[in-house]
Amino acid sequence: MQRPLEDFIRALRAAEVRVSVAETMEAHEVVAMIGYGNRDLLKDSLSITLAKTVGEKERFSDSFDMFFSRSEFTGAEDEMPSSEHGIGNDLADMMLAADREGLAAAMEAAARDVGVSDIRFSTQVNFLTRRVLDRMGLADMERLIAQANRGEILGGSVMVDTLEGARSRLFGQARNYVERQFKLYGQFSSEQLRTDFLKRTPLAAVDRRDFERMNQLIRRMARKLASRYMHRHKRTRRGHLDIRKTLRHNMVHDGIPFDIFWKQKKIEKPKIVAICDVSRSVASVARFLLMFLYNLNEIVSDIRSFAFSSYLIEIAEDLDADHVDDAIPVVLEKIGFMPTDYGRALEGLKSEFGDTIDRRTTVIILGDARSNYGEARADVMKWINTRARRVVWLNPEPKTFWGTGDSEMLRYRPYCHVAKTCRTIEHLERVVDNILRSTTRT
Repeated sequence: MQRPLEDFIRALRAAEVRVSVAETMEAHEVVAMIGYGNRDLLKDSLSITLAKTVGEKERFSDSFDMFFSRSEFTGAEDEMPSSEHGIGNDLADMMLAADREGLAAAMEAAARDVGVSDIRFSTQVNFLTRRVLDRMGLADMERLIAQANRGEILGGSVMVDTLEGARSRLFGQARNYVERQFKLYGQFSSEQLRTDFLKRTPLAAVDRRDFERMNQLIRRMARKLASRYMHRHKRTRRGHLDIRKTLRHNMVHDGIPFDIFWKQKKIEKPKIVAICDVSRSVASVARFLLMFLYNLNEIVSDIRSFAFSSYLIEIAEDLDADHVDDAIPVVLEKIGFMPTDYGRALEGLKSEFGDTIDRRTTVIILGDARSNYGEARADVMKWINTRARRVVWLNPEPKTFWGTGDSEMLRYRPYCHVAKTCRTIEHLERVVDNILRSTTRT
């Protein structure tokens, strides 16, 4: 009774339904009380126990229907022969008798024996299908077919045709079953591998086909960072237990801690000025940099966002007003893919928006520092450095490229508290997390 439920919970976790140990124990109690006979009652009861959010309930429903389905052996009355006469082989007899329940149970048992639920890749489907069939006794059934061909058993050519048709159908049924197990257990693993690969892929090398997946990755990154920051913020606001002060003040109570004292911390919410290069030299990564800024708006309430190529404009309203898929084209149409002029952009930041930078501000610059041999205006970077709390430069180029050709990165780097190569989503996540970590102090 326990094994099907354990496999089902594994399938739920593979579908990103969070199931705790306590919830697993409750699910076992539910199954012990109602059994597996009434599937509607089982589904409703387990859904209440295991699925918590609307999204989880949807994934639970899909996983339940797929897990407890025996569709391979239903809806094919005309295709399966039926005979009351057995020929001494369990598998062949079930096929000839159209014993769908028996075939389903045999296939599930064979799948458990060969470990089909451990499937991780679609390339394993054919191999595991063959293993399931071998476990069900296909080899013996094929020997019967050979004997029938040689006339060694009753039935002759009719029996051969019948058994070969049954074998063909069985191959299809077994493959369907294994493919369903892949959807239950392995598809998430494959998706996770693809996701991990994209997180480490240079932004300039991301294929257009993966743009939507990258959108999802960056949104997920933003939600995770926001959740982590809020947890850290609450913990910091409360402070840490002051053991010495608590013990000292409770001596009058014989050491019983009636009064609890905390070491309070001063909280400084992050204030960020983000500047994004969307010029021709970074055209291949501009979309993802803007996507990053868009989602950064969701993490940090006090943020001013700017974009530039030949000149600098504020884009906060564009990012706030539209969905990311609409906001990014609007920004790129306004300012994108022009020749770069870092000097003009930095001067524009100082002259028009200089009052946004103070000792609470972290300035983030996303760009390759290639300025078409124009005036670099390193003096403005020095000015930003003296006014801001921190200056962080994220460059999509490797450090070996810094200072080559029209790159002014080596002139800007002395005025940056952090200057890093940032070519992947993984790099972006790490840097933003560090920025959020640094916003609290004692």
